[in-house]
Amino acid sequence: MTDRLTRFWPLIAAASFAVLLAVNAAQSAATRTDTHTLLPTDATPAQQAYADAPDGVDPIVTGPVSTAFKQRQAAAGCETASWPNIPLVCYPD
Repeated sequence: MTDRLTRFWPLIAAASFAVLLAVNAAQSAATRTDTHTLLPTDATPAQQAYADAPDGVDPIVTGPVSTAFKQRQAAAGCETASWPNIPLVCYPD
């Protein structure tokens, strides 16, 4: 009895793998419905300046910047600005 059952395990494993592969292929072939082609009519200045970045631009600068840029950010209140109302001055040039 066990000999008959053990010869079906490779078949069951192969069938499971085929189903898993088919599900992944179907998921990959599905098209996205949420396209970011149009900007909203009330787009912020940063969204208008960086229109090619549909998911937004991070205003936090991680590299070296000039002292003048740091002063501009401090004067504009960039530390306390909340998304999406971040002044364009907060973004690097």
